[in-house]
Amino acid sequence: MAILKFRIYWEEDDSVYRDVAIKHTQTFFDLHSVILKAYEFDNKHKATFYRSNDNWLRGKEITLEKYDKEYKAEPLLMADTTIGSEVSNPNQKFIYEYDFNKYWHFMVELINVDKEENKKLSYPTCLRTEGIAPSQYGTKGLIDNRLAEMEEKYDLQASAIGDGYSEEDEEGNAIESEDGEEVNEENDGF
Repeated sequence: MAILKFRIYWEEDDSVYRDVAIKHTQTFFDLHSVILKAYEFDNKHKATFYRSNDNWLRGKEITLEKYDKEYKAEPLLMADTTIGSEVSNPNQKFIYEYDFNKYWHFMVELINVDKEENKKLSYPTCLRTEGIAPSQYGTKGLIDNRLAEMEEKYDLQASAIGDGYSEEDEEGNAIESEDGEEVNEENDGF
């Protein structure tokens, strides 16, 4: 059984990529799922693959489901299409598009074919992670809620009391601002 190793680059930054291994008999739905897991994205949005050439031009579409849009040719469905059936050369490329509102684009490139599977691995699997994955929903999507709350708390405090520095003259007295208020509002008795 052939094991196909793909490198999935984030289109915005090719230093951010994930290497995944998948059996040639597994489907594009399996590849779709392992890409989302590798990049820590949820699976709530529309997605599609396009067969591609060396210039990353879009070819035949392999879609999660048939969407309400005009197709140049009838698309294949991910769940019904095996990976091996769409690999025609040793450097096969696909474009993966996820979330048609945010348009996440990933470049999928076949980088290796193994004849033997590793019995210790459960396919499909992510073999290598390089670079920090983009945040699907912004900062709060990846950060623990407590950290986000703490960050917000400190942002509010910093804006309320300034940046924490005061301006003083040579004798240590607070300098007044243009509106007549002291810049250093706190006096700790020092």
